[in-house]
This record gives sequence, structure tokens and C-alpha cells, in this order.
Amino acid sequence: MNSGILLVDKPQGITSHGVVSRVRKAADTRKVGHAGTLDPMATGLLVVGINSSTRLLTFVVGLDKTYEATIRLGVSTTSDDADGEVISVSGAADLASDRILEAMTPLTGDILQVPTTVSAIKVDGKRAYDLARQGIDVELKARPVTVSRFDVVERRDATHEGTPVIDLDVVVDCTSGTYIRALARDLGSALGVGGHLTALRRTRIGPFGVDGSVAVDDLDADAVDARLQKPADVARILFDVLQLDAQQTIDLGHGKKLEVERDDTPGPIAAITPEGRLLGLVSVTQGRAKPIINFPTDEVRA
Repeated sequence: MNSGILLVDKPQGITSHGVVSRVRKAADTRKVGHAGTLDPMATGLLVVGINSSTRLLTFVVGLDKTYEATIRLGVSTTSDDADGEVISVSGAADLASDRILEAMTPLTGDILQVPTTVSAIKVDGKRAYDLARQGIDVELKARPVTVSRFDVVERRDATHEGTPVIDLDVVVDCTSGTYIRALARDLGSALGVGGHLTALRRTRIGPFGVDGSVAVDDLDADAVDARLQKPADVARILFDVLQLDAQQTIDLGHGKKLEVERDDTPGPIAAITPEGRLLGLVSVTQGRAKPIINFPTDEVRA
């Protein structure tokens, strides 16, 4: 199987690792990874790397993301989503839309967010969700994140075991590391009624959209081969390009520094061969291009 990036639409009820396992079977290789975990409850885009293209995932994980979500106001849970146990039911029938929008404003922009307790963040070397399941109180520190968009698409009246509540369909654009569950929790807290997430779908990671993804149920060798994006094509999307000539291709492939006429760039630049293959990623300092990552010539798709 060749190297490349595959966009996969994760269904509800399966872990991100479960998707990776399915891709490994379909691609007939163990070397598969993904950029950015989705909870089992969540659906949507996973960016999956196959073989040497797993090296590109490092540069995808930190990209901005877009989510579509449903927040239920009037009910709080232990995990801040529908998979947790209900800990309070206040109801939210009388909340005015203007008041909800007003409460969303402080949750937009550059904010400090306390991650949800049931998260994969490590505390003293242990995952927060493991400590929470053991009944240990976990206090996570607030982290800076940016929520550039937090919009209500639709408001619906609903009930929870007979108690009137409100469901909000929202769209969120945010930086990596933002917890949408925490937004639901904090919105409910600000309104004094509690809140949690009942649905979550990731639709974008950086330049990659879920519209170009393959469904998990359609994963087989043919689907992987047809949908696999070449490393060079992905690199052109993510990075500036250094177009190599034949001699530069040989020299860089041997790990040599290249004399180039371009400004200093510490971040990755995609070095592309005359045949259109991704040879590697380089940095440029004082007119010299130095390899950061090389890609094996016998594996990368030409």
C-alpha cells in the first residue's frame, strides 16, 4: 500500500482507535495514525496518515477546527456530554434567546477554558478520565484557547423526563485543544441552569473538510487507494513549496544542505522533486535549506 493521507468520516459509537484499526485492515499496513481524537459519541472528520505520511500528522493536529454541535440547556452531566450520568436537572423553559446570546459572548474570542474533567489530559502521569472513574477529584488548570465563532443555528424546545429544556444547534470555529463539551458546560453554568453536549460533529480540520471523506463502512482496499491523497498534494496545501531540480533532489536525498534564494523560514517547506514527489520537509536559514524530515523514495506515491 502506498503512503498518503486519508480523510475518514467517523460514525457515532466507535473510537478513533477503532477507525485506525479499520484503516489498517483495509490498507494492509500497521503504520496508520490519526490527527486529533474524537470521542465515541462524536462523529465526523478524522485525518488519517498511512505509512510514511504519518509524519505529516504532526503538522495537522494543531490546526483550527470546525464543529457542529447540540447543547442541551437545563441538564448537567458528569462528563459534560450525553455519555455521562445526569447530576442536575434545572429546566430551561423560560430562557430568552437574547439572554442566551449574551451569555455566549464571553465564551467567544480569546478565552481561558477549564477542560472537562472526563478528558485525556494527564494529571501526574495519569489520564484525567481514569482518575475521575476512580472517584478521585480532578482539578484541571484553565488553558488559553480561541473560539472565533460560536453561533446558534437553531433553538428547539425539548423535555428531559418531563422537564422543559432547550436544545441549541451551534457551529463552533476554534483552535486546537478547545473542548466543545466545556463550552456547553460553561454556557449552562453562566445561565444558571446547567448544560451538556448531546451531539458533536467535526466538519473541518484546517484545509480538510468532511465532505471529502470516506465512510467507515465503505473502507476497503479499493476505497483507500481511490481516496488516498498523495503526500506532495497534501504538503502543497499545508506548506510553502521549494521546487527542486534533479541535482538538488539527489543532494537533499543524501542529507546535504542546499543553497537557495529565499527568506529564512524555520517552519516546514515542502521540497518537491521534478517528478512531483514529496522528498521531504526543510527549513531555510541564511540561504541554506536543511532537511527536517525525509520521505522514503520507494514508498511515496510518484
